[in-house]
Amino acid sequence: MNASPSGALAEYFERCQDRIDDALERLLRRAAAEDRLAAALAYAGLAKGKRLRPILVFASAQAVGANPDATLNAACAVELIHTYSLIHDDLPAMDDDDLRRGKPSLHKAFDDATAILAGDAMQALAFEVLSQPQEQLPASTQLQMIRTLAHAAGPEGMVAGQSMDCAASGQSLAENELEGTPQQLATAQQRLEDMHQHKTGALISASVKLGALCAKDVSAERLAALESFASHIGLAFQVRDDILDVEGDPAALGKPLGSDDRSDKITYVSLLGLGAARTRAVELADAARASLQPFSSAADNLREIASYIVAREH
Repeated sequence: MNASPSGALAEYFERCQDRIDDALERLLRRAAAEDRLAAALAYAGLAKGKRLRPILVFASAQAVGANPDATLNAACAVELIHTYSLIHDDLPAMDDDDLRRGKPSLHKAFDDATAILAGDAMQALAFEVLSQPQEQLPASTQLQMIRTLAHAAGPEGMVAGQSMDCAASGQSLAENELEGTPQQLATAQQRLEDMHQHKTGALISASVKLGALCAKDVSAERLAALESFASHIGLAFQVRDDILDVEGDPAALGKPLGSDDRSDKITYVSLLGLGAARTRAVELADAARASLQPFSSAADNLREIASYIVAREH
């Protein structure tokens, strides 16, 4: 497994990143009627990131043979929702992080009020983009896409996960809990996975589903396979994040290590140990690839992404 995309996958990532970056540049440079807000949107939205979620939109659409022209609005929408969530997560009332993507967090570069407003603007803009009429997609499909993204971002998805995370802050496992029965540890792990299926996994799952919806007449079997794939890589992504918070390179991550420990949060590493967390990530990636059995080589980029997620360095 590669710590960074390489070969054909690296080329695919670069093409997708260029495509989404160009679209975001056009969108965000004209998105606000007020100069300070416009500058804040560009600062956060055009910062270089992995663009994993829009890449998943593109790769999922490729797997089901969708028209690539139908995918760009959905890719922009999920990246806008993701960036809004990062802006708000970084605020002092949430995770209180000073760095994001290798530079000061938005509330540090501007101020708390501007960061809140920029996040609000990106959330609204995501649904404006997703609802724009498209020749390639019937209105009923676009409505389904809007509902999919709203559900993933809202009180039964990402927002619920963040609320669970805030409630769990300062409630690290005591030593006697870590030495509890297998059933107690399994229960603790299930609670942790439930939180991350909402906080991280919901938007990743939505990205994959949105890509699939860009095609006509995707079978229930194939859609279920993609949903299983997305569920597994969403958890794998978070396990790898927890590992990187302990042993990653701060320069590559764009933020200091140990933020979870300082916040006294339960993580896969604190619950399972570093070695078992690595094993869990690999198991999840293997299960994700196995979910794609109904697909031909058109899903190979999704298969490679599963491997990349658990080996990445940032």
